[in-house]
Amino acid sequence: MTICNWETNRTSPQLHLIPRIIAFLGYSPYDTQSGTLGKRIVACRHTMGLTQKELARRLAIDPSTLGRWERGAGRQSKRHRERLLAFLNQLPGDLGTSSR
Repeated sequence: MTICNWETNRTSPQLHLIPRIIAFLGYSPYDTQSGTLGKRIVACRHTMGLTQKELARRLAIDPSTLGRWERGAGRQSKRHRERLLAFLNQLPGDLGTSSR
């Protein structure tokens, strides 16, 4: 029933389970290479099973700052942008793009 509910969009898998689901499927349903920077951040964050708070901690920024970046508001300092790009580029190529 759980998978049926996911497939019919009644529920979504818990965020921390998404990396294991991606590993099982062998591809990521998230397009982490195109779209706006904010959409790429969200896609990569979901692919890795991270909450905004967890990613903000890894990037050493405030979660509200990360939220603004994901919405396309606010600008990053050079130092923050370098950390962010390093995060976005750490996904393997075959999991970084959607195969759908």
